[in-house]
Amino acid sequence: MKKRGTILVLHFVGQMPLAGIAWQAMQYLVGLERLGYDVWYIEDGGANPYDPRVASVMMGCDYNVAYLRRAMEGYGLGGRWAYWDAINDEWHGLPREQVRRLYAEADGLINLCGATRLRDEHLACPVRIMVDSDPVFEQIKYALADPEARAYLDAHTHFFSYGENLGSEDCPVPLCGIAWRPTRPPVVLDLWPEARDEGRWFTTVATWENKGKDIEFAGARYVWSKHVNFLRFLDLPRRRPGTCFALAMDPPDAAVRATVTKAGWSLVDPGPISAGMSAYRDFIAGSRGEFTVAKDIYVRPNSGWFSDRSVCYLAAGRPIVTMRTGFGKFYPTGRGLFEFTTEEEALAGVDAIAADYHAHSRAAREIAAEYFAADRVLGALMAAAGL
Repeated sequence: MKKRGTILVLHFVGQMPLAGIAWQAMQYLVGLERLGYDVWYIEDGGANPYDPRVASVMMGCDYNVAYLRRAMEGYGLGGRWAYWDAINDEWHGLPREQVRRLYAEADGLINLCGATRLRDEHLACPVRIMVDSDPVFEQIKYALADPEARAYLDAHTHFFSYGENLGSEDCPVPLCGIAWRPTRPPVVLDLWPEARDEGRWFTTVATWENKGKDIEFAGARYVWSKHVNFLRFLDLPRRRPGTCFALAMDPPDAAVRATVTKAGWSLVDPGPISAGMSAYRDFIAGSRGEFTVAKDIYVRPNSGWFSDRSVCYLAAGRPIVTMRTGFGKFYPTGRGLFEFTTEEEALAGVDAIAADYHAHSRAAREIAAEYFAADRVLGALMAAAGL
């Protein structure tokens, strides 16, 4: 296939070596490659590496680089990645000089999740695409005229967000003249073979509490964490004692562990699940489906956000019951995918899946293929960016 251009994907798999993050990058890398682009992965944000084995930021990056190398080699991208160890100013994978040449010669870069604050070397690339996977926060910071937030976004030439409802009358998030275009999480379907059995547990992979990105605007405070909504729906297992619910989550303390388990949830150690991309895929494929909530900052502004992890459940033929964020305007619900605001709506979704599991399993896979397939999602994104 004739190459359509050179595209650089910036992300943070090495800095944060967790399987969900690795899969997020891989859907873009493999998806773009299959569309005919010459794709390279570059990680030069400079953040200190995190080691999930000890739950701490580290000074050394041996574990992180090894994780990144395995991920890239596992999907045919060996020799097409770079990681900058900013602490020691050392490069792994591609050498510094080749990375600089790529920035100067590439047709475009994708700053996935806005992982990198662009510097002069990045600006040599003519098309600089921001993919905002966490909508509302950056839009509000920009509206508040935060100088750093404005400089951070203004370094890009094209803007896409998983908040598909941004700019609509029923989404009160200010855009301040930035032309945010809607996009959604892509999935490479054949990397997620459809599961054949029913599975026993509704599961999800989650962090109980996220900190650092709560924000206030127009008299409202938006919380960048799931736990406030998990607490609202913690009683579901008690109301459906015949249904199994599990969280792959490491509770921050004994009190949270007791609260969750007393409500009837099983807790699964997320460490082994996130230690490798295959283990993560197997966990999802072995589930009955996903039951989850969304962060307050996505829900109350009606952002239209949808989870890249949930897309993986759909691709594996696992139905989803998830919190309403406005995505129902864009994807069909009621078969394979259920949205809720109240506990009764959540239970209705669980009950519907139980009544005809195989039909909802097929519908989940069909939704993934129709609305999230990487060729469609990334094809539309690249066309909109003129690439």
